[in-house]
Amino acid sequence: MRFIDPHIHMSSRTTDDYERMREAGLVAVIEPAFWLGQPRTHVGSFIDYYASLIGWERFRAAQFGIKHYCTMGLNSKEANNEALAEQVMEILPRYLSKEGVVAVGEIGYDDQTELEDRYYRAQLQLAKEYGMVVMVHTPHRDKKQGTIRSMEVAVEMGLSPSMVVIDHNNEETVRAVLDRGFWAGFTLYPQTKMGHERMVDIVRQYGSERIFVNSSADWGVSDPLAVPKTARLMLERGIAPEHVHATCYANALAVYGQSGQFNESDWTQAEGVDQRELFEGNSVLRGQTPRVDQDAIADQ
Repeated sequence: MRFIDPHIHMSSRTTDDYERMREAGLVAVIEPAFWLGQPRTHVGSFIDYYASLIGWERFRAAQFGIKHYCTMGLNSKEANNEALAEQVMEILPRYLSKEGVVAVGEIGYDDQTELEDRYYRAQLQLAKEYGMVVMVHTPHRDKKQGTIRSMEVAVEMGLSPSMVVIDHNNEETVRAVLDRGFWAGFTLYPQTKMGHERMVDIVRQYGSERIFVNSSADWGVSDPLAVPKTARLMLERGIAPEHVHATCYANALAVYGQSGQFNESDWTQAEGVDQRELFEGNSVLRGQTPRVDQDAIADQ
């Protein structure tokens, strides 16, 4: 089986993770712009970070046979720094039309403050103007209230639910999201958020329409193989293969494919890996023998 992880923070992971992910069947990932673990203090930090998502990280993933895409946005935590948020909003539009950018995100609420609401709305407006998909981060606290508020504001701002992914769902929020016609993402953490067993129960109860899973693997305790592991458990527990395919591959392709930047042919017709390639003079290898696939040689 092929898998897509539609929410994973690979800038926080190692090349070993890329190797293990490819061996497990992951063919494509989407990396949302997010909080780095401590507050950024200058707009230049955002500029360099956004550049890395469409540059170095895209190259690094390709060196291990994985297609890398990203989303661009001002995260909810840093929306509370008004002066910095204003500067980020000025530079954000220049990145929305870059190659490989499939959505505005991850945006939304954290503490559900007035500033978070202001910049959530501003970025929804950008998504509307650019005709882009939106990835919404739902809050860890007061999750159901924050999730419903996120959807209500998106509709109020003129976004179609079919263009909005509500992420980090759980049993408390899934029905509200599906009933309103939004896409429901589920983040699978080893110990918190949703677990593999609970995800199996979700699919058994609700089916697979507009539901998909991700790892959100970052600098914290997380697992970049969460998607294939969940797929395997679903099959073991008797979930029909078509539901596994939908939740671990096809639904992510359907929603983010609306961007025009996320196409199955990107990986099914991809050239082979050639680790002799460099990115601005840099290699991922550190002196190791490069992997060069035969079809990469044939294309030269």
